[in-house]
Amino acid sequence: MSSSVVIPIQDGGEGAAPKTMVKKESLESNLSAIACSLRGMKCEHDVRRVVHSVKVGIALVLVSLFYLLDPLYERVGENAMWAIMTVVVIFEFFAGATLSKGLNRGIGTILGGGLGCIAAVLAQEIGGVGNAVVIGTAVFIFGAAATYARSVPSIKKKYDYGALIFILTFNLVVVSGLRAREVMTIARHRLLTIVMGFAICIFTSLLVLPNWASDELHKSTASKFEHLACSIKGLLDKYFEAAADKENEADGSFKICKSVLHSKAKDESLANFAKWEPWHGKFGPCYPWDKYLQIGELLRELAATIASLEVCIQSSRQPTTDLRQLIKEPCESAASSVTWTLQELGESLLKMRRCQPGALLLPKLKSTRLELRHLMSLSELGHACNSGEDLALSPLVFLLTEIMERLEGLAKEVEELGELADFKTNDL
Repeated sequence: MSSSVVIPIQDGGEGAAPKTMVKKESLESNLSAIACSLRGMKCEHDVRRVVHSVKVGIALVLVSLFYLLDPLYERVGENAMWAIMTVVVIFEFFAGATLSKGLNRGIGTILGGGLGCIAAVLAQEIGGVGNAVVIGTAVFIFGAAATYARSVPSIKKKYDYGALIFILTFNLVVVSGLRAREVMTIARHRLLTIVMGFAICIFTSLLVLPNWASDELHKSTASKFEHLACSIKGLLDKYFEAAADKENEADGSFKICKSVLHSKAKDESLANFAKWEPWHGKFGPCYPWDKYLQIGELLRELAATIASLEVCIQSSRQPTTDLRQLIKEPCESAASSVTWTLQELGESLLKMRRCQPGALLLPKLKSTRLELRHLMSLSELGHACNSGEDLALSPLVFLLTEIMERLEGLAKEVEELGELADFKTNDL
């Protein structure tokens, strides 16, 4: 007798889709939602780039007035070129980056110019052969010391540009003082024009539609939670469906994980710029930006585990359909728990509210993880795995439990961030 297949049809309609089609549509809707979100972020970034370009043009026009207007040119003279160079060099996309380079340039210029003037005046007082000896000795000592300081990680991270400007300014001032008279007057005029250029940059960057690095880091970190949540859900939905189009559907999840894995340099750069930015909006002084880096590191570890899960799903060694159905319910329960937890953590971070993971999120994760650990010990499942199919099944179960363990640590880090940043308390 031939077996028959029953396709459930909703009441009152002949075209109701089966459950597999509904799941496929759900997977496609999740990936399309991520794609729309990424396109929206790209469009927003394009608008900000246009705004930044306009702001740079405005700053250059303002600083060029020192050359264009005769009254201003008579006061600053050829030193106006230093103001233009300052605008070109220090104006960056993010306000924190502009402020960082501007302050580094100012500190480096003041220290380098001051010490250079002292060395030049001292050399002129000695005169004769001693003049060149003093200048050569000063150039060697300060140049070597500043170069060594640039190799120190703590200094290189925040003050590398300032040390570079110190070396440049010191050498220009002390060497020019060997031939030029009134070196103090020249240094004062150049410093004044540099300060003017810096003031124009700060005015344009901070007061005209500023691009805050802190906002960028906050939003990008929160969005990673949602992206990873959709990725893990899509992978598990795909695993328990037919193998058709599996390779094409996997590409979206892999790209998501890859973008998270490659975000370390960007996060560190944004955190460094955010520390320089003044108090604005929800981000006050001494905000715990280093905690964002720790959360980002845990997110990258989670993304690496999800990428390994995708490799496991794409492997040629796969269990039979019957065995796959035995583990379907606990695995889908685990995926649902992970997805819900990631979405709640991302939303709580974005809205800066405390979701109390210790009381609400972690218990559900732990119970689901324990159920998954006991999955392989079930008699029915163990009997089905006697043929060696446990080699195809064990990596899947292990990676799912590993994802949930990493997620528990991530939830604790988000909770600590809420305590340090004083997030508002709001129950789920």
